[in-house]
Amino acid sequence: MQRVTVQYFDPSDGPSFEATYRERHVPLVKAIPGLERFTLTRPRGGEDTPYLVAELWFADLDGLKAGQASEEMAATRADAETYDVARRTMFSGSVEEV
Repeated sequence: MQRVTVQYFDPSDGPSFEATYRERHVPLVKAIPGLERFTLTRPRGGEDTPYLVAELWFADLDGLKAGQASEEMAATRADAETYDVARRTMFSGSVEEV
């Protein structure tokens, strides 16, 4: 499995951010080709804990690459840039069952 993780930190208005994210961004993510699973987490923790974590799961590296190169991913990235958050961190990698 391959996973893309996006962490959103300190939105200027948390409830508004989350409502807009769910209404506008979630459908964009779900349209990405090759996407197998999409999860959202509202972490609890310390001072540097993200407000929201999105995880996009793909079956393999080829699926991830195809999804990343798609028009749907481009639209998703463009939408992500519009959110008023202190910072956004994105990374991807292989997931290993242990």
